[in-house]
Amino acid sequence: MATEALPAEDSIELRRAVIDTARAMNGAGINVNKAGNVSVRCVRGRHAGLLITPTGLDYDELQPAELPFLRLADGAATGGCEPSSEWRFHLDIHRSRPELAAIVHTHSPSATALACHGRGIPAFHYMVAAAGGADIRCAPYATFGTQQLSDLALAALTGRKACLLAHHGVIACEASLAQALALAIEVEHLARMYLAALALGEPPRLSEEEMARVLARFEHYGQPRAAN
Repeated sequence: MATEALPAEDSIELRRAVIDTARAMNGAGINVNKAGNVSVRCVRGRHAGLLITPTGLDYDELQPAELPFLRLADGAATGGCEPSSEWRFHLDIHRSRPELAAIVHTHSPSATALACHGRGIPAFHYMVAAAGGADIRCAPYATFGTQQLSDLALAALTGRKACLLAHHGVIACEASLAQALALAIEVEHLARMYLAALALGEPPRLSEEEMARVLARFEHYGQPRAAN
């Protein structure tokens, strides 16, 4: 059973972390200009909600006070500028997946190229399991910013932490902003490798049994850092 991520308090530091993540996705080449968006679940006083990047503002010039806060209960936006046009799927994911506290949405080129063909990323490489399952699904197309897109994205994310959006881009979700950004970068890397492999024909797939073994190993992968 998934463990709920404890939300942080809304703060200048958290707002700066959201902005730094948005700038970092552009710096990593998985997004350009004002496209994409970032959110993190947090609390403000008695209200649970999320901070999200605003619509149509340059990330390099974005200021902490310009990030709106959306209440989980009713989706009402308070403070800051108008929220991203994709606030619906951010809100719905945060409501339905309490173990995932941060969301990074990009238009990364290789993953989006696959998504333009309605293709997800199959189990051609064991690192596909980084997204939480034996494949990375592609949600059918719907107009950006709509409830239909949010519904389709939620379905594609069932049992997963990332998905592609047909003719659109990528959603990556994790327990922290740093992890969500890293997952978005990993999805783009996998998409690039998959496209290269396709040049030789459809690559062989790892079996369901092998992907199950990989997923089990991923549950205990890594190690804590020693205290300074």
